[in-house]
Amino acid sequence: MEFTRVAKDTGCQARLGKIKTPHGEVSTPVFMPVGTQAA
Repeated sequence: MEFTRVAKDTGCQARLGKIKTPHGEVSTPVFMPVGTQAA
């Protein structure tokens, strides 16, 4: 997995980037819900 920063806000720590995986690319920031099995 590889993260590439595309842009950074100079007023805060916000970043725009891309996450590259063997399955494809994801642009960030991204909302990625994670499902877990509740007890």
